[in-house]
Amino acid sequence: MKRHTWLLVFLLGINLLSGQDCSQILSGRVIDFHDGVPLEGATITFDNRTIMTDNKGSYSIDGLCRISYAFTISHKDCNSQVVTLDLAKISSKDFYLEHHLNELEEVNVNESKTKTSSSQEETIDKNIIERYSNASLGDALKEITGVSSLNTGSTIVKPIIQGLNGSRVLIMNNGVRMQDMEWGDEHAPNVDINVANNITVVKGASALKYGGDAIGGVIIMESNKAPAKDTLFGKTVLSGGTNGRGGSLTSKLTKAYESGMFLKVQGTLKRFGDVEAPDYVLSNTAIFEKGFSASFGVNKFTHGWDVFYSFYANELGVLASSHIGNVDRLIASINSGEPDIIRDFTYDIENPKQEVTHHLGKIKYFKRFEQLGKWTTQYDFQLNNRLEFDIRRTEERNKIPSIDLELTTHSITSDFEFDSSEKYKFTAGALFRYQENFANPLTGVRRLIPDYKKYDAGAFLTVAYDLKEDLIVDAGIRYDFNQIDAQKFYLISRWEERNYDQDFSDIVIDRNVAGSQFLTNPVFDYHNVSGTAGIQYIFNDDYEFRFNYALSQRAPNPSELFSDGLHHSAARIELGDLRIDQETSHKISLSLKDSHEKWGWEVAPYANFIQDYILLEPIGTELTIRGAFPVWQYRQTNVRLLGVDARAYANWHTNWTTDHKFSLVKGQETDDKQALINMPAPNFNNKITFTKTEWYDFTASLESQYHFRQNEFPPNITVFSPDSGQDVLLEINTPPSAYHLLNFNTGMKFKMGDKSSLNLGFTINNLANTTYRNYLNRQRYYADDLGRNFLLRISINY
Repeated sequence: MKRHTWLLVFLLGINLLSGQDCSQILSGRVIDFHDGVPLEGATITFDNRTIMTDNKGSYSIDGLCRISYAFTISHKDCNSQVVTLDLAKISSKDFYLEHHLNELEEVNVNESKTKTSSSQEETIDKNIIERYSNASLGDALKEITGVSSLNTGSTIVKPIIQGLNGSRVLIMNNGVRMQDMEWGDEHAPNVDINVANNITVVKGASALKYGGDAIGGVIIMESNKAPAKDTLFGKTVLSGGTNGRGGSLTSKLTKAYESGMFLKVQGTLKRFGDVEAPDYVLSNTAIFEKGFSASFGVNKFTHGWDVFYSFYANELGVLASSHIGNVDRLIASINSGEPDIIRDFTYDIENPKQEVTHHLGKIKYFKRFEQLGKWTTQYDFQLNNRLEFDIRRTEERNKIPSIDLELTTHSITSDFEFDSSEKYKFTAGALFRYQENFANPLTGVRRLIPDYKKYDAGAFLTVAYDLKEDLIVDAGIRYDFNQIDAQKFYLISRWEERNYDQDFSDIVIDRNVAGSQFLTNPVFDYHNVSGTAGIQYIFNDDYEFRFNYALSQRAPNPSELFSDGLHHSAARIELGDLRIDQETSHKISLSLKDSHEKWGWEVAPYANFIQDYILLEPIGTELTIRGAFPVWQYRQTNVRLLGVDARAYANWHTNWTTDHKFSLVKGQETDDKQALINMPAPNFNNKITFTKTEWYDFTASLESQYHFRQNEFPPNITVFSPDSGQDVLLEINTPPSAYHLLNFNTGMKFKMGDKSSLNLGFTINNLANTTYRNYLNRQRYYADDLGRNFLLRISINY
């Protein structure tokens, strides 16, 4: 009986199959999700059958039954999709594939995408960043033509781009604009260079997405995106140096999943003692730096999000001999150039010193819309706390900072990138930011920078259009509104000395504070318009020509408006001016580049005309209860900056390469033709490199740096000498002599299994132990610059 039952079921099954309708047809196209372009050669696989799309991305499958099928859709450079369709309900279907997957696979990419089409920009990759892992961002950026630095000793290094620095240079750290009191000459960027995998410098204000006030340029620090695959990788770099007798340890680790989930952590620890000039110790120049960052999220082509946090803490000493006790000692120190204090080497960090901590948090979300573009929105938070300690009369008072500033910033940004067209791409976005500064009154010292609240709002639109295959035109416009609302005390004597009683009597809100001060409430609004337009033209296959015009406006920063007293770690008295207005820059830049396998070159001239340029210059000296200090004052003038950056390379032989760089910038006030203060001197950089791949990727290079004397500088000032009872010339603006430095670098790479490697590097800076002073080092008044330094690096990639 059982046997007959199974036979009946079998016969009924055959009858059902033979009677099923299998004449169904499924048709459609396979399309690039990103820009809607049909994908030729895509394959659709099911039930051991494979169908391929034609040159229009179309397909047609016949002989299908009215049942559900699982289709696998594949194409080169795409993630395959498995889609289940019920053919009883559907007869046509378009499949979308994520074709631009290079955006998800960036682990081995050394250079970032260009940020603009027509402006001058240059990138340093992870190899250079690794070489400077125990140094600063400003040190590494000097590898880029046209980038120099404003130093306060060897540990405080601020980037200068084509002659401009401070608030005119924006720093983007992992998509967040840094808010870390960049206005101070001795305020180094509060970033750990090891966070980045590549760093791009855009020279000028043409990258409107990041801000319209970047008259000098934009520094963009980026880390690699995690790949959309199951993987675990990382790097650890250990380095040490003889000058300062210390070193650093940095490590990073990335865990990624095929689902798009990822987790990244990174940390750095750096410790150096007093650094040394060729002939003596630079006392109280030790540094202790800590950094940590972590991020996690989802990285898919169609959407993603990530959460990022970083912590940075830096304690560093300020050269002891830069704080002088009386006017005549100050005059003697600046005019003679001999350090007033020389002690034995130590790791101790004593007053005067800085302690800075910076917290940064970010939440970002993005989503792609098919055949349209990508929407990104982001909230970020920053908390910057700056403590500056002066030499005080008692040990207990020494523990209290002379400056205690806490800057809190909240920002929301959102933009939409319309990039589905092959011909054009345009981006629109908006910004809202709230910032609050708290100056702790418990320092017992008159506050240099007051309490204030700052409100920013902005919107931008940029477009890039491919007129033809070798010609791109780009343009953009941006509007920013800034309001600053401050609460500031002024000594009545200072208030009247600067004639504020005539121009700002309406902002006084209390006329009897402590009997000798006014409490004021200055509120200033600024409306800034920025714009850019340019072209990129490639001709004769090898030549690339770029032209860019950029209009940018920058509102004055709090220091330029409100500074009023002793800036302790700067070792000078600074005076702002409430009358200072916004700067307006008109910059024209050109570049012509010719690149070949054997040789190449680039020449990039520029002209920058800035109306109401804000400068800080010495005007005299003043004796306070803490000693004698130079007095520096802000003022505005119209200026012209003319310059050129040039570089070339030649591959002379399989193993031999030379690289050459030259930079020149000349800054001058247009009204009285007076030279601008703190303009970089012309410099040549030449390097010869030997490589031998067969010798474990051996490389060795010898670099020559020649810095000319800066012969164009403003006149010196005359100050009164109490000892002599007469006015004497203080050579505070006189530049030091030209100098020549030699640097040596070598490295090798050893494989440690299939995926791991060991890199060894050895560097000698100032090989000849040359005695010199850099015009852009603010401590050149008191001491020589760094002597010879031997550096060893051990890097493990795993």
